[in-house]
Amino acid sequence: MFKGVRPILYGGREVWPLIEGGKGVAVSDHNSSGAWAAAGGIGTVSAVNADSYDPDGKIIPQVYRALTRRARHDELVEYAIEGAVQQVKRAFDISGGKGAININVLWEMGGAQRVLHGVLERTRGLVAGVTCGAGMPYKLSEIAASYGVNYLPIVSSGRAFSALWKRAYSKAAEWLAGVVYEDPWLAGGHNGLSNAEDPRAPQDPYPRVKALRDTMRTGGISDDVPIIMAGGVWHLKDWDHWIDNPELGQIAFQFGTRPLLTQESPIPEAWKQRLMELDEGDILLHRFSPTGFYSSAVRNPFLRNLEARSDRQIAFSGEAAGDHQYQLDVGVKGKSFWVTLGDLHRAREWYGLGYTAALKTPDNTLVFVTPEEMKVIRKDQADCMGCLSQCSFSAWADTEGNSTGRLADPRSFCIQKTLQDIAHGGDIDQNLMFAGHAAYKFKQDPFYSNGFVPTVKQLVDRILTGH
Repeated sequence: MFKGVRPILYGGREVWPLIEGGKGVAVSDHNSSGAWAAAGGIGTVSAVNADSYDPDGKIIPQVYRALTRRARHDELVEYAIEGAVQQVKRAFDISGGKGAININVLWEMGGAQRVLHGVLERTRGLVAGVTCGAGMPYKLSEIAASYGVNYLPIVSSGRAFSALWKRAYSKAAEWLAGVVYEDPWLAGGHNGLSNAEDPRAPQDPYPRVKALRDTMRTGGISDDVPIIMAGGVWHLKDWDHWIDNPELGQIAFQFGTRPLLTQESPIPEAWKQRLMELDEGDILLHRFSPTGFYSSAVRNPFLRNLEARSDRQIAFSGEAAGDHQYQLDVGVKGKSFWVTLGDLHRAREWYGLGYTAALKTPDNTLVFVTPEEMKVIRKDQADCMGCLSQCSFSAWADTEGNSTGRLADPRSFCIQKTLQDIAHGGDIDQNLMFAGHAAYKFKQDPFYSNGFVPTVKQLVDRILTGH
């Protein structure tokens, strides 16, 4: 046992201060989260488009039959609630009454509040808490408290927590079971990097977490309410100076990337194999997500293609003005777009390479793609089922008019399609593969030598030694 690591009281029982990070769209399922709880920690079922099963135990494909986006959105919410309920019940059974089971939701997912109500209503007594990030979940405390469950907001700064506390959380303070500090530079998935922070200049998390604790103390929150460090956590020995540190109060740790590589992890074998091959720098912090958030994923051919697509981009004017004195004569079929001389030459070069379709973006630019890419982009946009509260790729918004009011952005992608595909055996090179920036350590850590893939219990036991 690593020094200083002691059980904490959570959900009425003692658990290890180790939390499995929730990974959306079928990646944190009942097998991994139930096993994590059975090992004495807090397992986390993702309630983001979770899988549900037929009577034979086979995964039910999420097929959308409705003709309108609004109706498909309703189908999506039904799938999400049913899937999460089934996952929670199975995880609770696997846990054997040990540890605890949380659910994880993204506040910016489509129908987040409907899904949360639907899941908590049908899983009373099974769910200990709700972790929630990706946005400012002001109503999280109110919803969780109404079902008698804990809530654990995910924030990346003391300022964000202060806003949540003052506006809403202070009214349901007794149900605040922890605050997850998710490092915006190192965590996998969607990150809370602000416009004032440089994505290329990671900051030391210690002063940021100390500032968060100071903010919590100002609000009268006990030091016994843990701050849960998430993002970049691999070995507890690396965080020795955080444990039993009076400046920080109670600290727990969230592991999102390491549980991907376990026997119980539901991700396909090809994905697990790729994790063991990554080098430092193979994870890209990018802005292609249709959520508008930064996010971290393996820089595979899928992401490289998005990078290349954005590089094939030129600004235009609707009339001859300034440097834009040259009418574009490729990719736009007779429409009037005025560009600079240099951009005209670039566009002609791309056209000659087969990128013959120019698509408008919301920023008065054109991106050049192949006709095949254009067909996929247009079909994916047309098939939108409203998986986000607002989506830059399809221009869907979960509002009365169901529109962001902006042009759909062809530089992005359908996140629902790619995450569903990779989670269920799709090509790991042609889909988004979320991972934290420490994923390269799989290749370096002797625990995984000779291709060893541990059970969740073996992983938790290993983490408790400090390694």
